[in-house]
Amino acid sequence: MWKPISIFIFLLLCHRISPVRSDASNHRYQPGEPVPLYANKIGPFHNPSETYRYFDLPFCIPGSILQFDHIKEKKEALGEVLNGDRLVSGPYSLDFLVDKESDLLCKKKLTKEEVSQFRKAVEKDYYFQMYYDDLPIWGLIGRVDREGRAEKDYRYYLYEHVHFDIQYNKDRVIDITARMDLHSVLDLTEDKEVDAEFTYSVKWNETDIPFEKRMDKYAQNSSLPHHLEIHWFSIVNSCVTVLLLTGFLATILMRILKNDFIKYTHDEESADDQDETGWKYIRGDVFRFPKYKSLFAAALGCGTQLFTLAVFIFLLGLVGVFYPYNRGALFTALLLMYALTSGIAGYTSTSFYRQLEGSNWVRNLLLTGSLFGGPLFLTFCFLNSTAIAYSATAALPFGTIIVIILIWTLVTSPLLVLGGIAGKNSGTEFQAPCRTTKYPREIPELPWYRYTIPQMAMAGFLPFSAIYIELYYIFASVWGHKIYTIYSILFIVFIILLIVTAFVTVALTYFQLAAEDHNWWWRSFLCGGSTGIFIYSYCLYYYHARSDMSGFMQTSFFFGYMACICYGFFLMLGAVGFRAALVFVRHIYRSIKCE
Repeated sequence: MWKPISIFIFLLLCHRISPVRSDASNHRYQPGEPVPLYANKIGPFHNPSETYRYFDLPFCIPGSILQFDHIKEKKEALGEVLNGDRLVSGPYSLDFLVDKESDLLCKKKLTKEEVSQFRKAVEKDYYFQMYYDDLPIWGLIGRVDREGRAEKDYRYYLYEHVHFDIQYNKDRVIDITARMDLHSVLDLTEDKEVDAEFTYSVKWNETDIPFEKRMDKYAQNSSLPHHLEIHWFSIVNSCVTVLLLTGFLATILMRILKNDFIKYTHDEESADDQDETGWKYIRGDVFRFPKYKSLFAAALGCGTQLFTLAVFIFLLGLVGVFYPYNRGALFTALLLMYALTSGIAGYTSTSFYRQLEGSNWVRNLLLTGSLFGGPLFLTFCFLNSTAIAYSATAALPFGTIIVIILIWTLVTSPLLVLGGIAGKNSGTEFQAPCRTTKYPREIPELPWYRYTIPQMAMAGFLPFSAIYIELYYIFASVWGHKIYTIYSILFIVFIILLIVTAFVTVALTYFQLAAEDHNWWWRSFLCGGSTGIFIYSYCLYYYHARSDMSGFMQTSFFFGYMACICYGFFLMLGAVGFRAALVFVRHIYRSIKCE
């Protein structure tokens, strides 16, 4: 029954994130034929989330792009809206193979208010983005000449002329660039009415680049030789970390375990348990179920779902779905994949909760659905309200919010419930090699570095160091204007992150048990997920030292959504760490005779 539905949803996903979209169905044009041009958004160059509609600034609006006294808007897919794209018909007429020396766009008298509005935009380094036959175009709207150190010595200029260089191959558009004329400017320094004359020119040049490779140039920046050297250095650094950690486990931990097995076997043969110490001593408590087991199972379920989501996203990236400027493809995939994987969270959480002898599985299921989705929803409400107050394109329209609610109501929630019912009826029992005693042993006094927070700090440092170099490129792509396309390298780094997290958690779990501390359940989850806290700490460093972001809206968007992302990493890596620790603990206690 579910197989046809899954196939349909997958085909729908592939359709919504199809490689190229345009009003022209096949991207072929005849000489003189109009080529679709859409103005997307404007905003401060250093604040990627703070973008506005193109015509929020008083640019010229030619009558040809008006329809019923309104600007003609392009119908957008869900992912484009989530990405903040608001495409409307562009002001320029760039017909196929039609050169223009200097065509007049419009003449306009700017009022004092409009001059002030443009000046503030120039001061904040506003840029514009357009799409011409689905090819992105950028350009700054003006410049600031700093004739002295004092702000009163600054002069603000608005560019009046734009030159378009367009390359074509036979009947198809291959490339387009926009260059602002540095000599054709309008002085906006003083608050007074000025006459503006906006013009543009077009030059067509033939090229032999095939249409199928026209997007390759946008991916070349991330694959330049010196960038590849840094990426490979990141992988080598991560691999060295893994090898060192593996060597540590092989030479130290395994030797200690071997000695432990020999010692415990000798003790069993001599039947002398009086001087028993170490991890065997707490065999009757090590599988005692943790406190707040409903919350623990919910965290494990959410972490498993996010891990599955990450794997699917990587697979889509490896097959080339997220090519540069495929507008909204990543957001569409994240939304749909999160909805479709909710059943995994329900099944994992409820089945594990029943293994822990929990009875209120309905409450556990509600907790699972809200543990990650709740903070994400609250963060979205706050940030969307902020975007509405700023009149920014990041504010989702009411119709899009309704669509998201419908997806949550008709897909996410039913799959979560179905997964929970399947988990409740799975009937599996918790596999424990040792019987748990009725009363727990008292944990001996431990030094400060064996407490939870110091252990989390040690556990999170090594995995974070393995991904530290790659983090900058990811941040520069998500919160900047750089492009990240090397998903194969990123996937390798992700695998290394999982391995290091698992190894570190196993090592710390052993030392915790050797100190006769049997409360390892929550500790292993917290230590595994502590890398998420390190990543959020890196956010503070990146914001202040590696970026020029400013303003309340951009700051709130950056730290708000990064908090959700790092929280997701915490749950995902926490689940990985606990699973690795559970396999390890079961293995060592199966290797001895437990009565």
